[in-house]
Amino acid sequence: MNSLFFLVLGLVVGSVHVYLDKQPRTKGRVAEIVLLWFLVITVGLASVSAFIAHTVFADATAASIGWPAGNPFQSEVAVANLAVGILGILCYWMRGRFWIATVIGFSVWWLGDAVVHIRSIVVDANYAPNNAGVTFYLDILVPVLLIALLVYYLYATRHEQGMSSTERPTGQVV
Repeated sequence: MNSLFFLVLGLVVGSVHVYLDKQPRTKGRVAEIVLLWFLVITVGLASVSAFIAHTVFADATAASIGWPAGNPFQSEVAVANLAVGILGILCYWMRGRFWIATVIGFSVWWLGDAVVHIRSIVVDANYAPNNAGVTFYLDILVPVLLIALLVYYLYATRHEQGMSSTERPTGQVV
């Protein structure tokens, strides 16, 4: 459920930023702002929160996924969450191709998680809430949203600025 909270929070903060933004409200600008806050909040803060869940609340988190307590792989998942969380937060300051790399890394991970959840459901009949519930659907939805937003942002920005297909936008959101 934490992932859903951070998805909604990213959307709310992005929407407020778009509303308060003093720059012209172009399609590219709106996509840039929403993508920024999805990266910082939905990827960054949510992943740091997952790191905390897999370390501080490890046993409860394991149970919610249908894993045994004390699973050593949970520590590895925690560190991976921290790494991706830092990438998402750094997206606030770093732009351009850094956003592309962050979306690719995050999407590969979460879509891969969805495959693991499917396997766990089919092979182990694991219907734990954080294996077969909202978490599973968000493992697909969030990467798809991020990829779609990124592609649209790159397209709209290039189109609005009359850029060639080899140039990349590296604008700053303030």
